[in-house]
Amino acid sequence: MLGWVITCHDDKAQDMLHRLEKKYGPLVQCQAVSFWRGLSSNMLSRMMCHALHATDSGEGVIFLTDMAGAAPYRVASLMSHKHSQCEVISGISYPLLERMISSRESMSSSAFRDCIVALGGPEVSSLWHQQQKNPPFVLKHDLYEY
Repeated sequence: MLGWVITCHDDKAQDMLHRLEKKYGPLVQCQAVSFWRGLSSNMLSRMMCHALHATDSGEGVIFLTDMAGAAPYRVASLMSHKHSQCEVISGISYPLLERMISSRESMSSSAFRDCIVALGGPEVSSLWHQQQKNPPFVLKHDLYEY
């Protein structure tokens, strides 16, 4: 099963998790991390690292963030590079999470990423999709063989 780390500004993440659990019961491998004004990036990183390890069963973890480029998205992006089968999604909403909840058990992390981005419309994206638009910078001298 894919782990979920819902991480948003203020109490949005906790509200979404609470609503999901109210409807579906306790969700294993799912945690909310709130980013409050004044919270340091270091503390946010520690909270998200704890959530990552608490939700990861080895099948992958999906970071679900509210805004691309904001602190939760940036921290999740850095963490995802160090862990295989980690995806970072931005622009999430409660209705979208509700539509995707059953897919946690049956999809790989990359299939989940592609599906949630397709269902979410133009405001939903992923780190992987953004990287496809902007490929990594390559130095010219790295292009030539010596």
